[in-house]
Amino acid sequence: MAMTDPVELHHITKTFGRTRALDGMDLTIRPGEVHGLLGPNGAGKSTTLRVLLGMLRADSGTARVLGRDPWTAAPEVRGRLAYVPGDVSLWPNLTGGEIIDLLARMHGGEDRRRRDALIERFELDPTKRSRTYSKGNRQKVGLVSALSVTAELLILDEPTTGLDPLMEDVFKQCVGEARDAGRTVLLSSHILSEVEQLCDRVSIVRAGNVVDTGTLAELRGHATTVITATLTHPPTGLDALPGIEKLTVDGNRVELTATRLDEVMTRLVSFGIETLTVAPPTLEDLFLHYYGQSGADVGRVGATA
Repeated sequence: MAMTDPVELHHITKTFGRTRALDGMDLTIRPGEVHGLLGPNGAGKSTTLRVLLGMLRADSGTARVLGRDPWTAAPEVRGRLAYVPGDVSLWPNLTGGEIIDLLARMHGGEDRRRRDALIERFELDPTKRSRTYSKGNRQKVGLVSALSVTAELLILDEPTTGLDPLMEDVFKQCVGEARDAGRTVLLSSHILSEVEQLCDRVSIVRAGNVVDTGTLAELRGHATTVITATLTHPPTGLDALPGIEKLTVDGNRVELTATRLDEVMTRLVSFGIETLTVAPPTLEDLFLHYYGQSGADVGRVGATA
C-alpha cells in the first residue's frame, strides 16, 4: 500500500483583511524527504507553516498533515510532528535541560540517550537558566527538543538563525540522520547553500502560491545556463538570438545567460572560441529567473511572510 504524503495542501487560500497571503497554495511533501520551502519576504511561507501547524484555519482549500486536517485534528497532528521556529521563545526561569524535558513530556517522551548526545553535539550547557542564553543557544534548545523526540515530521522555520558555522554543520548532519531514519523534514530557509546541501526537493513560493517544485537539477533545467567565453573575434548579433536573458560583451569576452544553448553555441563557435565556461544556474540565479528582481531581493529570501 502506498504511503500517504505527510503534507498535502490543495488550493489553500488565506486572507488577512485586504491582503491575500495564500492564493491557491498547492504543496506536496513526500515521505522521508527533506523539502525546502523558499521565497522572499511576503511570499507566504510563514502563513503556510501556520496552516500546517493548525495555528491558522485556511479560508478555503484542503490541508492534510500526516493524513489528518491540521485544524480539526490539531492535538493528534502536533503529537506526531516537531516544530522549531526561527526565534525560539523559552520559559526564562527554567534551565535549558528542564525545558527540553518538559517539551519531551508534552510530546510523549524523549529518547534519553539521543537527548544527551544532542546536547553534547550542540555544545549546549543544559544547567543554565534560559534567560541567560544567547539567541543561538535558544535555537539549540529548540533543535535538541525537536530532534530528541520521535516525530514523523520535522517542520523547521529558519532553524539555524543565530548558530555559528560549526553548529550549522552539526545541524546539517542531524537533518541527514533524520532523513536516513525515515523522517520527513520541511525546511524553510533563506540560506541558499543550506538548501542546496540538504534538500531533496525545493518548492519556490511567490505571491502566496508555489510557482515551481522539483529537485535542484529539475529546477535548473527550467532556468538559464551561464556561459562565459573568450573569443577570437569580437561577437556581434548575440542579442538577437532567442533565449538570451542577460548579455555582456567586452571586446572579445562575452558573458550571457541563456535558456537555449544550441543556437548560442553555434554562434559562439563562428567567432572562434579560445576559452569557454558553461555553468548551471545557482539557486540565486533560479530566484532571479522566477522573480525577475534584483539580487538585493534574493538576499531576503526566506524572511517571514
